[in-house]
Amino acid sequence: MPTQVRSHAKINLGLFLGPPRGDGFHALTTVYQTLEIHDLVSVTARRSGTTSLRITSNAHRVPTDERNTAWKMVALALKTLGLTAEVEVHIDKCLPVQGGLGAGSGNAVAALVGLDAELGTQFRTLFTQKLELSAQVGSDVPLFLVGGTVLGVDRGQEVYPLDDIEPTWCVVAVPEIGVSTPQAFRDWDALFAAEGLTSKAGAVRLEKLSRDYASAFRGEVPEGGFGAGSSGVFSLGEDLAGPQEKTLGSGLVRTGIMSWIENDFERVVFPQHPSLAEIKRLLAAPGKPEAALFASLSGSGSALFGLYLTRGDAEAAQERIGNQVQGLSVRTTITRTLPRSAYWDQMLKRS
Repeated sequence: MPTQVRSHAKINLGLFLGPPRGDGFHALTTVYQTLEIHDLVSVTARRSGTTSLRITSNAHRVPTDERNTAWKMVALALKTLGLTAEVEVHIDKCLPVQGGLGAGSGNAVAALVGLDAELGTQFRTLFTQKLELSAQVGSDVPLFLVGGTVLGVDRGQEVYPLDDIEPTWCVVAVPEIGVSTPQAFRDWDALFAAEGLTSKAGAVRLEKLSRDYASAFRGEVPEGGFGAGSSGVFSLGEDLAGPQEKTLGSGLVRTGIMSWIENDFERVVFPQHPSLAEIKRLLAAPGKPEAALFASLSGSGSALFGLYLTRGDAEAAQERIGNQVQGLSVRTTITRTLPRSAYWDQMLKRS
């Protein structure tokens, strides 16, 4: 029987971008958060005199050759370990392809976990080496080796575990529209230049935001408050979650981050795709009792999400969106954020 591994999605709790770098990447600061929704990756592997690798999937948009992140991860891991093996990986795809939820990156880590289990390699204990390999596969792959609430800096591949928030209701909305991440970065570069921002100013901004994130999740308020241009934060000592059912998400409220986090990609993606801004508005529902704690684009899109205090609030958001916005088909899913311990407890699917 193959080893079956749950490959979870992620969202970005804020995503702040810097200017383009000489290596072609952009510096950024973000907080990744894993979700309960997932793909299922099945791995079968046995040692052999030569290496052969086969990828299959139920989704036609998933590449089944060396372009696939799971392929890249398995091939790189075997090469690093000096092993040869026959490996088959099947990806049962439930998450959107290239939707900003890190689905392909999660598949890569799930394939590595499955390979470990199948071959019984010593790779299980070499966490630092795994991080280095995963960073070669993709900038947001290493976060899936940590799980839960994770600070990402540099180009996103440098990751640090933060104190987890408790499970919080989340609605993920995925419209049938494609967003080009390379084009979004080009548009950001043009905006950055047009506003006369300097590389030094961008680096200082990202450094401050990284410190603010770390402070917020430790329950501390730095001198001068949080965030660039923040209008203030919630009192950490005040129970803003309300009574009765409204306990999920209260820890997220107490961090105060909803008063200052944003996704810089929205500034360039929304003008190109106004329907995405409309979906965010419907998710947020400002002024309504069931308003979101926070709503945002995830990554560069096209997926968006809203976080809610209760399942009822999440269901109300799902009903507001329905299955169509401005003539655009939209798929919505209710899920919850997934803390680190649960992430690892649930990863291996046991029959």
